[in-house]
Order: sequence, then structure tokens, then C-alpha cells
Amino acid sequence: MTERSSEGLDLRRRKLLFRSWHRGTREMDLIMGGFADCALAGLNDAELSDFERLIDVPDHDLLAWVTGEAVVPQDFNTVLFRRMRDFHHGHRKS
Repeated sequence: MTERSSEGLDLRRRKLLFRSWHRGTREMDLIMGGFADCALAGLNDAELSDFERLIDVPDHDLLAWVTGEAVVPQDFNTVLFRRMRDFHHGHRKS
């Protein structure tokens, strides 16, 4: 589960942190939750909006994008998505 406390986060970020760790599949909990733990507090409004859009993508689609098994649709291939994907692959620059 999350290593980050939601203490000190605004309501929007607290909700995103919770949803990141309660995706439905363990793999996506770890990918999105781990990234949220490290990056959520520092995201700007536009990045938060991108993250909210990613939260709504079904797990099997998002996992395929992150692992490279499927092509990321152009409208989801954002700087934030690439940061999350790179974070998952060990290039942790949050």
C-alpha cells in the first residue's frame, strides 16, 4: 500500500492518491500508486488533470500502454504518462 500519507495534500490530491492505490488490479495499484506516492504533491493543475484522465482508463488498457504491449493513443501520450511509464521502468525522475 501507499507509503505516503495524505496529510498535507489538498482534497483533489488525496482523492487521486486513494484512487491510485485502489485501481482493481494489483499491477496497476503498484504502478499508479507508486508514482502517485512520489510525484503527486508536485504536480501542477494541468498534470493533475492528465493524471485524473489516466485514472479513468481501464486497467488492462493502461497496463498494456505502460508495458509497451499496446500503442498509447495520441491523446493519452502526455508528458505525465511518459513520466509514469519511465518511473515504472526504473527511471525514477519524479
